[in-house]
Amino acid sequence: MTSENDRPERPGGGAGEGPGRACDLATAAAAELDGRGVVVSWTRAAERLLGYPAAEVLGHDAAELLAVPGDAARVAAVAHWAGDGWSGSVAVRHRDGRAVQLAVQVSPVLAAAGDGTVRSGRWAVLALEEWRTPGGVVNQLMLEPFLAHAPVGMAVLDTELRYVWVNAVLERLIPLERRLGRTVHEVLPQLEAEAFEERMTRVLETGQPVMDYEFRSPTYADPTEERAYSVSFFRLAGPHGRCVGIWYMVIDVTERWRAQEGLALLNDASARIGSTLDVTRTAQELADVAVPALADFVAVDLLDSVLHGEEPVPGPVDSTPTMRRTGQRSVREGCPEAGLAVGEAVRRAPSSAVARCLLSGEPVVEPLLAADSPWVTEDPRRAGIVRAYGFRSVMVAPVRARGITLGAATFVRSRRLGPFGADDVRLAEELVARAAVCLDNARRYTRERTAARMMQRNLLPHALAGGAALDVASWYFPADAPSGVGGDWFDVIPLSGARVALVVGDVVGHGIDAAASMGRLRAAVRTLANLDLPPDELLARLDDLVIGLMEPRRDGGAATDDGTAATRLGFLGATCLYAVYDPVSRRCTMARAGHLPPAVLAPDGAVEFPDLPAGPPLGLGALPFEPAELELAEGSLLALYTNGLIETHDRDIGVGMARLGRALAAPGGTLQEIGGNVVAALLTGPPSDDAALLLARTHALDASQVASWDLSADPAAVAGARTLAGRQLSEWGLEPLRFTTELVVSELVTNAIRHGSGPITLRLIRQDAALICEVFDTGSTAPHLRHARTTDEGGRGLLIVAQLTRRWGTRYTANGKIIWAEQGQGERGGQGPEQGASPGDGADVVGVG
Repeated sequence: MTSENDRPERPGGGAGEGPGRACDLATAAAAELDGRGVVVSWTRAAERLLGYPAAEVLGHDAAELLAVPGDAARVAAVAHWAGDGWSGSVAVRHRDGRAVQLAVQVSPVLAAAGDGTVRSGRWAVLALEEWRTPGGVVNQLMLEPFLAHAPVGMAVLDTELRYVWVNAVLERLIPLERRLGRTVHEVLPQLEAEAFEERMTRVLETGQPVMDYEFRSPTYADPTEERAYSVSFFRLAGPHGRCVGIWYMVIDVTERWRAQEGLALLNDASARIGSTLDVTRTAQELADVAVPALADFVAVDLLDSVLHGEEPVPGPVDSTPTMRRTGQRSVREGCPEAGLAVGEAVRRAPSSAVARCLLSGEPVVEPLLAADSPWVTEDPRRAGIVRAYGFRSVMVAPVRARGITLGAATFVRSRRLGPFGADDVRLAEELVARAAVCLDNARRYTRERTAARMMQRNLLPHALAGGAALDVASWYFPADAPSGVGGDWFDVIPLSGARVALVVGDVVGHGIDAAASMGRLRAAVRTLANLDLPPDELLARLDDLVIGLMEPRRDGGAATDDGTAATRLGFLGATCLYAVYDPVSRRCTMARAGHLPPAVLAPDGAVEFPDLPAGPPLGLGALPFEPAELELAEGSLLALYTNGLIETHDRDIGVGMARLGRALAAPGGTLQEIGGNVVAALLTGPPSDDAALLLARTHALDASQVASWDLSADPAAVAGARTLAGRQLSEWGLEPLRFTTELVVSELVTNAIRHGSGPITLRLIRQDAALICEVFDTGSTAPHLRHARTTDEGGRGLLIVAQLTRRWGTRYTANGKIIWAEQGQGERGGQGPEQGASPGDGADVVGVG
């Protein structure tokens, strides 16, 4: 053998290619093997290289010289596959026991046969120590000792796609005797084999590798466990460049696949869960996302209080509170394994997984569900479902958000391979936690929306009455918006003199703030209406009120507020229409603050929108409000409405008003029928803004229900006024009210004579349920009650009137004022003269001059 001093420099130390390498090949060890791999020729160079004399080697299997256990089978397989010879690196055992890494080249020895063909019956082997062949050919055999024990799976197949070599990783999955010499269809499952064959064929035909093909497959050791793999395919070429086969590399990417699947599921959940602020919809979205990505069946059960928006009690949940199935999803159509329909109450035993989860506040997992589990068998129905649908694994996660428990989510696997593991628990916790926040948001929204709607219902009139002057009916539709409530309102207010006020308004915006603003304005309108103010003056007072309400907001608002009308309107915008109808004169006086004009349907079926001055919206305080007066025939119909009824995103106000006119004119006798026609014509779907409609059909008081007399400004006229009033009551059949009415007339007329100015008019109005006494004078002073002391000689007149009547008051006209008092016709008359004040005690009435 060559000594250390005779060795050339190692690769990288100055040895090159060319002559140096040719010299090495000339001195290479040589041997010859027969077709069975037995050594038939052994040179002295081989003896020097490995230390074996020819006598110890000839006639022995060459595989006995290999140093690595198991190399014999692999070398035999490669020899069978590489018919044209091969070269590479082989670890051989030296006679002294050490391993020597040799660069080997094996070539067939060709010989002529008797039939004239050339056959190879032997193999010529040339070998050098590895360090003597810098830049030598590196192929699958040189790397084989390293690849055989690599941590990734590798296999070599011939051009017929038969296995000729696999490394230790793949050998552990399928033994060599079941793989070598067999095709992929004989070794792998059908779907996997078809996918492999398709890609291998493509690589053989094109020479282009196929990289990172991923697939999932049950493991051979545990068919219930599913893992993910990445495979890359490459073509193999022989020493002369001819394609001799294919090899592929398999990497277990289960952890990466699970992480990617988990991230994809959470991203999907973020996009799909919480699309609305509806508790039931959100729970169903959680179930939809988790099937089939995480489980074969998912049920979401929430506390009944959560569905109503109530605040659950913090802490653990025992078996007392009622739970309801809120969402469920299955890989099977119709969720046959659910056993419950959405909305039904959930029965849970104390030992059940759901009960244990709620009590502990932690996930409960039964990786391998046994059909004889106590909580399963105690309910025969549940046990039947578990057996019928093959429940294998169950996981229950608490639905918790912001420190409170909302319910529980149950995940079940039946068709899906493998039990729930630690990764699945973490993924379910993250998924449910995200959904829980959305569910709690929906619960809070439900609570706030319920409170807002309740407040709005309480702020709107519960019943409308137009008395003898009007028949009224109303409709209100909240907006189909997240808040669900807005600032539209309407009202019908009885006034003095049998008159009735109609009002409709709209506060900009939605939610509790808009509803609260609406309540303020409605209360203010009622208060101002009780002062018997004309419509234009009432709107002016209401405008001042809105401006006063806006002042604190402007002071605490943005620094850019310059006090302009446009800026102030951003804090609170409102419109209003106020109308007063008098059934005696059949006149209707109206004024509006930026609101839409009313529609008037005449008895002959003609519809018009009166040319009513628009006026500015409330809160501007810049322009005056102008009234308009209409004379309405008896049986006319007034329609007051908000813009949400006639205006939509695809329909402007003009088109809506035209449709409103046609709907009002459509056949329909009652107000309910007419209102139904309007709603059907204008609200074809949920409104995007609040919509309110108020209909009023007018009546007129017959001349026989009204009596009027002009009086002189002489105190002596008081007695005549009493006589006229008493005679009229006798004609009307209201004798029980005669004494009280004479007393009221005496006091009011005396007050007008002493503190007002003539001419004076007395008018009595009889309604179905009320008798009204009015005294008109041209003075502008308003009377007020005095609380006279016992020593005072007067000052008790209006106090007596207030005690004898249901209500009284003063309203101003263009030419003076009217003092009025109203009695109910069902009330008994006053006390006799011997018990009460004298009808002529007019000095007790006090005016303000």
